[in-house]
Amino acid sequence: MDIRPGEKIALSIDGVNLNSTARTLGFDMDFHKILELFSEPGRVGCGREHPLYNSCRNRHCPACQGLAANRWSEARAADILPVPYCHVVFTLPAEIAAIAFCNRGVVFDILFRVVAETRRTIAADRRHGGIRIGGTAVLHTLDQKLLFHPHLHVVVPNAGFDLDSGEWKTGSGTFLAPVKVLASLFRRRFLEELARMHGKGEIAFHGDIAHLANAGEFQAALAAARGRDWVVYAKQPFHGPEQVFRYLSRYTHRIAISDSRIVACDGEKVSFRHRNLGRPGERKPRYGTATVAVDEFIRRFLLHVLPDGMHRIRHCGILSNGCRARTLGRAREALGSRRVRG
Repeated sequence: MDIRPGEKIALSIDGVNLNSTARTLGFDMDFHKILELFSEPGRVGCGREHPLYNSCRNRHCPACQGLAANRWSEARAADILPVPYCHVVFTLPAEIAAIAFCNRGVVFDILFRVVAETRRTIAADRRHGGIRIGGTAVLHTLDQKLLFHPHLHVVVPNAGFDLDSGEWKTGSGTFLAPVKVLASLFRRRFLEELARMHGKGEIAFHGDIAHLANAGEFQAALAAARGRDWVVYAKQPFHGPEQVFRYLSRYTHRIAISDSRIVACDGEKVSFRHRNLGRPGERKPRYGTATVAVDEFIRRFLLHVLPDGMHRIRHCGILSNGCRARTLGRAREALGSRRVRG
């Protein structure tokens, strides 16, 4: 294959799949010969080799499952309806995050259930629409410096089925209720569920929070959490729901940090890029570099490994797996559009 002056052609060879296909078809493939062929002058390629390692397929690996993440993002984009969407984030305060750290499975399950209930309750209120809604929730457990910071991202179509008539109703570009209303209900229901699980003996306390094993200390901690504001963010995506799904897909099939953010490693210390919190009114993000010991870097990475069987993605309400296809069909029929647009 000759190339024209000025042309550049890239060739990517997936060794594992290509070899499997070749064997299925009954012939062998010499990859070294292929590389030599495409490295000859006047042919495709420059002779430079860039290794792409076999996928370990571990859901926590920062280098694997890029294809799976892209497929997930594309599948969510295909489900998007031509209605306003909101991106809502529910964050656990520091004292509750400390309890979550020792009880990930229990507390994260509470987080998913209470967030779904909060949105369902608000949406069902006639003052806020009186509709049945759905959404896609993705759990994040980290901040930019890889510290433990559990929060739940939810992409919500501001539309649903009327509770009385069953007709499809589309809301405005703002979310169903003010964030203070969401935060207040979220805080109350979360603390009630946490207390209930504690009463059943399913909450453990270790390390810095071992004193909370005392019932009085635990109730005092709940009272302190009840007396502070909880952070809930709700905004219409600037570039549509597709942009939010693309962002979330970075963490749906991997955790913590990508290789591209690691700028140096000398065997003793690791340096990596992170985004700083912007000043009020600042539109462009500011970036910095953090340097930590190798063992501290590994510790931070492992903070975000989820318990076995824990799902970090959940679809709820009218978009749950059991009824999503039926819901989307009815919604598109009501909207008079079978084409998916953001």
